[in-house]
Amino acid sequence: MFPNPSLMTRIAAGKFTGLMLGIFGFFITPYILPDADLLIRWGVLLWYTTFGAIIGAFGVFTYHPILKLPMPWWFRDPLIGAWMNFVMVFFTYDFMQATMNHVFGPDGLITSPWWFAAEGAVMGLIIGYAALRFGGEGPETVANEGP
Repeated sequence: MFPNPSLMTRIAAGKFTGLMLGIFGFFITPYILPDADLLIRWGVLLWYTTFGAIIGAFGVFTYHPILKLPMPWWFRDPLIGAWMNFVMVFFTYDFMQATMNHVFGPDGLITSPWWFAAEGAVMGLIIGYAALRFGGEGPETVANEGP
C-alpha cells in the first residue's frame, strides 16, 4: 500500500485494526454477556488495541535465529495472537469460564475458555494481514525509520 516499509506504519496499522476489532467487541459484549461490567467492555477494547501493537511490532522478525526457520506472517502473527489470549485465560479463567457457560450453556460444545486461544489466532491473522499490507514486513521496516 505504502511505497516504503515502515515499522511505525506497521504498528499503527496493527493498532488501528486491533482498535476496530476492540470497538466491535466493546459494542457486542452486552449482547453476548448482558451482566458484563463496563470495565470488561473497556478491557476488550484496550486488549485488542494492545494486541494489534504487539503483532505489528513483531513484524520485524521474519526468521527464527535458533531454529533456523523462516517465520512468515501467516505463521508468526496467529501464533502470537494465540499465545497472548492463552496467557490472558490464565489471569481471567473464572470469568472466561462463566462467559462460555453463559453463551453456549453448561453442556455446550465449546465451553472451555481455552477456545479463546483459537480466537486469538484468528484475530492475529486478521491484524497481521492488515499490518503487512500497510506497513510491510522484515528488517527493512526498521531501516527506513528516522530522519
